[in-house]
Amino acid sequence: MCKIFFKNCFLFLALLIFIVMDVFAKEKPDNFVYVSEIIPNIKQDLRYFGKNNFVGRPITGYKKPVCILTSAATHALLQIQTALNKQNLGLLVYDCYRPQMAVNDFIVWSQNIEDQTTKNLFYPHIDKRELFKLNYIARRSGHTRGSTVDLTIVDLKNNQVLDMGTPFDYLDPLSHPGNRDITEEQFKNRMLLQSFMIKFGFRPIKTEWWHFTLQNEPYKNTYFNFFVE
Repeated sequence: MCKIFFKNCFLFLALLIFIVMDVFAKEKPDNFVYVSEIIPNIKQDLRYFGKNNFVGRPITGYKKPVCILTSAATHALLQIQTALNKQNLGLLVYDCYRPQMAVNDFIVWSQNIEDQTTKNLFYPHIDKRELFKLNYIARRSGHTRGSTVDLTIVDLKNNQVLDMGTPFDYLDPLSHPGNRDITEEQFKNRMLLQSFMIKFGFRPIKTEWWHFTLQNEPYKNTYFNFFVE
């Protein structure tokens, strides 16, 4: 009886360790790639490496301003970039893979109610304590699975981003893709981005016009925690 009990305990612990390793993987798999190596002409403005973001400082986990994604997500973006280039347009990425340590940094920031440094620029109409409840920030982010990307479209004729009605990371109902309290041209630009992303296998979310996840992402239940470097 004792032997059976200890054997079952051992199997349970082994399974538990396996699950934990699967959920929070700390090593970068071989099928995570540097996007610029596959799409050399993609534009990048990695906001969480610097101060121009809703926290107002560099975020934990970002050692270099590089975009890393799964190979599947990257090759889907390559198709989108190729299609956009035919219209003198291109992609600009703001955030790609995001380590869990960065998400944890967001959580700590959200609990410091005294820090309202960026409120006027990034969340003027929302209580900071409500950002998780309203799904602007998640404790388990799709970015951490490696196939979610924040991005916009650039007009290659003048090197300017298309006007989407709000800037990236403007945490407000006005940033909801379907919000019509913007100009017709701004809404048209949002739908242009969304149509290309959906056509090539990504799905949008209801709260942010810039946020898309690959439909057939390879790591649906794995959240990674290696550095962006």
